[in-house]
Amino acid sequence: MEISITTPALLFPAISLLLLAYTNRFLAIASLVRKLFDDYIHLKNKKNLLAQIRSLRKRLNYIRFMQAAGVSSFLLCVACMYCIYRSWDGLANILFATSLIFLLVSLFFSLVEIFQSTSALEVLLSEVEELSEESLLEKVLHRKD
Repeated sequence: MEISITTPALLFPAISLLLLAYTNRFLAIASLVRKLFDDYIHLKNKKNLLAQIRSLRKRLNYIRFMQAAGVSSFLLCVACMYCIYRSWDGLANILFATSLIFLLVSLFFSLVEIFQSTSALEVLLSEVEELSEESLLEKVLHRKD
């Protein structure tokens, strides 16, 4: 298959937007980590908080892998364009295929991170349910007194 210099260039906007989205995810999680640290210092019941922290650690690792694979894909696209410019077609094809594989890996880790984030929300929801059940039980017990 013969590719032109515009073929890898088509991936530039897509990869750039993905990296921007990954950076936004990272910043949101960094903010959550700072908030959880403050909560950890002031709270007495730390069980659910520790589960959230473990989940955030996993998510940070996934985001690191996502970003690394996305940047690698971007770099390989640039190298591919250089090879096309130098008329090294065989190497250009290999670099472009590898770039697509790294993009696929990046998207895979993004999907895994999304599933991890929903499980982190489940931890919060279970804590809210526990609190609401305790509150409801207290109301029932106070009415009987």
